[in-house]
Amino acid sequence: MNANTITNPILRGFHPDPSIVRVGEDYYIATSTFEWFPGVQISHSRDFIHWETLGGTLNDPAILDLKGVGLSQGVWAPCLTWDQGTFYLVFTIVRSFYCNMYDTHNYLVTSKQIMGPWSAPVPLNDFGFDPSLFHDTDGRKYMVSMVTDHRIPQKYAGRIILQEYSPSEQRMVGPVKDIYQGDKIFLEGPHIFKRNGWYYLFTADTGTGELHGQTILRSRSVWGPYEMYQSPVMERTGDTEAFSILTTRHHEDYPLQKAGHADLVETQNGEWYAVHLCGRPLSNRNEADRRRFPGCRRYPLGRETAVQKMRWTVDDWLVLDNGTTLPDTKVPAPELPPSPCPKIPARDDFDLPSLAPVWQSLRVPMNHTHISLTARPGWLRMYGREGLASRFTQTLIARRWTEFTFEASAQMEFHPVVFKQMAGLICMYDTDNYFYLHLTFDEDSGTCLTLLRAENRSYSYPAGILPVPADAPLLFKAAVDHDTIRFFYSLSDEQNFVPIGAPMDCSFLSDEACEEGWFTGAMVGICCQDLTGGGVYADFDWFEYRTDSFQ
Repeated sequence: MNANTITNPILRGFHPDPSIVRVGEDYYIATSTFEWFPGVQISHSRDFIHWETLGGTLNDPAILDLKGVGLSQGVWAPCLTWDQGTFYLVFTIVRSFYCNMYDTHNYLVTSKQIMGPWSAPVPLNDFGFDPSLFHDTDGRKYMVSMVTDHRIPQKYAGRIILQEYSPSEQRMVGPVKDIYQGDKIFLEGPHIFKRNGWYYLFTADTGTGELHGQTILRSRSVWGPYEMYQSPVMERTGDTEAFSILTTRHHEDYPLQKAGHADLVETQNGEWYAVHLCGRPLSNRNEADRRRFPGCRRYPLGRETAVQKMRWTVDDWLVLDNGTTLPDTKVPAPELPPSPCPKIPARDDFDLPSLAPVWQSLRVPMNHTHISLTARPGWLRMYGREGLASRFTQTLIARRWTEFTFEASAQMEFHPVVFKQMAGLICMYDTDNYFYLHLTFDEDSGTCLTLLRAENRSYSYPAGILPVPADAPLLFKAAVDHDTIRFFYSLSDEQNFVPIGAPMDCSFLSDEACEEGWFTGAMVGICCQDLTGGGVYADFDWFEYRTDSFQ
């Protein structure tokens, strides 16, 4: 018995919709990135205990064009597979959502290396999102996805389709066939895998909130019909509830909520594990009369990735190894040699020739028109571009909140001359919801420090305007403790931070609390705007992110 234990979540903060693949001794997980660039976050491990962030693998705007996509749109539910020496990555770019007719464009790219370069994207069918590629043992390949339906009423509660993909022709071929039509149960996030002559359809069920779960079906033919597994340990309250093998929908007090959207991997020693998304809630809830998600709990860390040990029953069904449908926070690790990986440094001194892989930007890459790491060696120069509401070309980099308690700080030099020039430290969920502590200029106060709060496009300046010397380096700090945030500044050094404003509720930077998008997670970073079009720059000497644990 392996004495090592996996602690969930394994990928902490904003890592939803995990897809896992093993290549020899290496395990890779791909997760959704939505409007954040580069697309498709990749994490790597050799022992399932230690995971290293490799960063976003789709870093070429010729492959991934996200300009203009809405909040929580963009890259959804990637599926990463490997066959005959080649990585296959299928993903959706969502361009229209929160509307009647969704635009869900599915693509395939291939590469010999996990971080690319990737091939030119091959368009696939666009019936819905969550595409997955299945490599059959006879060499044929199939794409499976869910189907969106704009009709009122919808004909089915949920549909899953299958179509063959021709690698030689680089296109979808043959008929499109429904392999699941649910009159009461909604399925999405499908993956197909094969074992002992059975084709298994492994699917997420019941949305991606606290009712979320994971279901398994099987057939002797890839085309179906598929039979849904009905375990005796499942808890169901009616015909509309899925037969989930993994869910927390009946256990509100459980630490890992939203469990579902899983993928499977077999270790080199024949052990089976499932990675799945989950969420860790605050006790804070939305107002009872809120337009969307009334009374729902808040999840500032977004949907994260956890892992569970699985086992096969004597009649070839897959279940949790713990004998329940509940995910464990502590899981026995596979029988693999320990393989520690480098920890992410708490401080980024911007001394490297490129940004560290933890950083992401909104919709576009940070090219020479946005940043420079050489204009002032040892500093990150950020050239002001469009405003914080822009869905096109902002100068902003951010990293995930990974814990409920942390401090983030940065040192900056900046010389604004009009109020339309700003730079500083930002804590944000999306471009409608954020706290922005920044330096700017005011006609009456001169160079000044202020704090902008945005909650679903309702804006305020809770700390007023604080004049500061025009030529002094400025240090910022944000301290988060679960649902409370405090901001600080210093004009001298890191030992002399002064509070600015009062402690504030930050729980609205959260899944379910945002009015338009609610699929990502809270981020913290630095940014610069110049709404005059002049491109004034701010220089950042360092950025630091510290947590009480898991750093």
